[in-house]
Amino acid sequence: MHADHRGRADRILDAAKELLLRWGYRRVTIDEIAKRAGVGKGTIYLHWRTREQLFFAVGAREAVAMLDAVVAGMRADPGEIALHRYMRRFFLEAMGRPVLRAIFTRDAETLDKFLTSPARKPLEGAKLLASREYLGLLARHGLLRAGLRPEDLDYPLPTIVFGFFAIEPLLPEEVTLGLEEKADFLADTLRRTFEPERLPDCAPAAERAIEIFEGLARDFRDAAYGGSDGT
Repeated sequence: MHADHRGRADRILDAAKELLLRWGYRRVTIDEIAKRAGVGKGTIYLHWRTREQLFFAVGAREAVAMLDAVVAGMRADPGEIALHRYMRRFFLEAMGRPVLRAIFTRDAETLDKFLTSPARKPLEGAKLLASREYLGLLARHGLLRAGLRPEDLDYPLPTIVFGFFAIEPLLPEEVTLGLEEKADFLADTLRRTFEPERLPDCAPAAERAIEIFEGLARDFRDAAYGGSDGT
């Protein structure tokens, strides 16, 4: 993608993100986004064919930023590839980005009908959470509990992780945990549930784990800027 084309796409995505968070999905129109981005309405449709694809692209770009942060953490410390540490960072990054927070906590006030749109599914799906390839890598290197297959995590892993997101609007006022504390509880739960008592060295698996997450980031980057419908 040429620099000017990418820059224009970013201006549109910035405008769409700002209006989404300010007004909510239902009230934001393509006309308003075009006005805020300083482009013609038709220009937006040169990048994305539908309004839903545009808002998927907003979320996909946020997912790229989150995955880039995950990869940076893994490069700085191979121990970050361990499931409990990856998901701790995932939780912190997602909750710290308002668009992703709205998606994972299913914020109906912000997202409205986008919550029922097929376009949002890749943003909250298992592939973003933890791909089979990544989990298989952990299993091969002894980073999952003995006898635990990647497919054995298909149900319990997203149930636990998304439960930490979904509970947010339901928490009673007396629960005043900070985000870091919540992330620590998530990490501890995953550590006790899915990993061996003593974790082996993560370094031998780190390079491949980083490649997996870099590939996932590329997929979301292509979806954000390539006019993909996210399927």
